[in-house]
Amino acid sequence: MKYFLRLLFLSILFSLSFGLYVNSTGNTLLGNKIIGFTVLTAAFVFMPIFLVHRWKGKRLKDYTLSKENLDKLRNLDQKK
Repeated sequence: MKYFLRLLFLSILFSLSFGLYVNSTGNTLLGNKIIGFTVLTAAFVFMPIFLVHRWKGKRLKDYTLSKENLDKLRNLDQKK
């Protein structure tokens, strides 16, 4: 999964730079389409896959501000 994410990220960077190059050469319609497709791919394909990969095996309860976690934080501040 790690290598797939790296490959996808590099292809997004390449596609974005290619779209910017095409846009600067004068073919703005095609350049804008390439840039738009790249942004959509990054937002709706890469980002969800990346988030699932990074959050695998972690509990969301550890990262939310519940009453228990706030009490733990207060106790840590009082001990210092």
